[in-house]
Amino acid sequence: LLEKNNYPFHKVCGEYISMESWKFLERMGLPLAEMNVPKITELIISSPNGNFLKHNLNLGGFGISRFTLDKMLADIAVKEGVILSDGKKVFSVTFQNNLHFVSTGDSTYGATVVAGAYGKRSNLDYFFKRKFFFAPSSAQNNYVGVKYHVKADLPDERIELHNFESGYCGISKVDNDRHCLCYMTTSGNLQRMNNNIQQMEEKILMKNPFLKKYFFEFPKLAEAPCVISQISFSRKPLVEDHVLMAGDAAGMITPLCGNGMSMAMHASAIAAPLIVSFLENKISRNELEHCYKKEWNKNFSFRLSAGRKLQSLFGKSFTTNTVIGGLRHFPGIVNFLVDLTHGKSF
Repeated sequence: LLEKNNYPFHKVCGEYISMESWKFLERMGLPLAEMNVPKITELIISSPNGNFLKHNLNLGGFGISRFTLDKMLADIAVKEGVILSDGKKVFSVTFQNNLHFVSTGDSTYGATVVAGAYGKRSNLDYFFKRKFFFAPSSAQNNYVGVKYHVKADLPDERIELHNFESGYCGISKVDNDRHCLCYMTTSGNLQRMNNNIQQMEEKILMKNPFLKKYFFEFPKLAEAPCVISQISFSRKPLVEDHVLMAGDAAGMITPLCGNGMSMAMHASAIAAPLIVSFLENKISRNELEHCYKKEWNKNFSFRLSAGRKLQSLFGKSFTTNTVIGGLRHFPGIVNFLVDLTHGKSF
């Protein structure tokens, strides 16, 4: 496992995981029941003018920070015999004579199978000349994400999504008695505020009365926020030069749907048995790639499309105010919309 950072580290993430992933993580060795992670069963979603709807989540989820989750999974991997090389940035992956050559600058590794699970955007996207990486800047492919951990006086079982002009902010409980407060907005919002995050929060986010209250009253547990830019929701190829893409490197569901981590884990559950079959010479490389793409699309392509359509209902103040105001009276439609972006336990 090659990782450019050093475990543990923080990542921009809403840190809400759908319950569909619970059994998978327990099979991986994560003692979730013993960890007493917060179970999330209730949703509040607000419009920029402060109108809101409250809704029970049929499936629900749980909260855990990426700092905690990734470190625990990395430790389990090492215990199981995985060679973990963190602090190693991959610069290129080339395929010759049925073998991958992975270069980190000072080392080159040979590998029969390579999986790219490097997130939303990477130098490897440039290396593979992926179309989304070179697409002209637009509302669809140029977003900014910002995350804080805060001390919040909110119910443990609740996740809240608060809309503002050209963006939305989520807050929910994670481990160690803290909340994750994470928002996404267009780069245009940040540029209009002279690329000043605090100014953008004061002038744009805090027009929503919920966010005004939370940003003033909930103390941040670190001085600087965790920030990522140039987020794209464009479609991406699932295989690049025989590298299997997983997680956000394969396709990113809109954070409004809160299900990116579950999709990433489910993709690994799809890929693993296929890789084993290939390594045991039961299927060819072409069959490995074909079956992976087929199963990935079967499980996720509709959810990604539904997520993009759902996000289009939010972002503009008038539209969002109208949609939230209308949905308050139709809980069955809210259930339908939530179910569109979630899957079954795997």
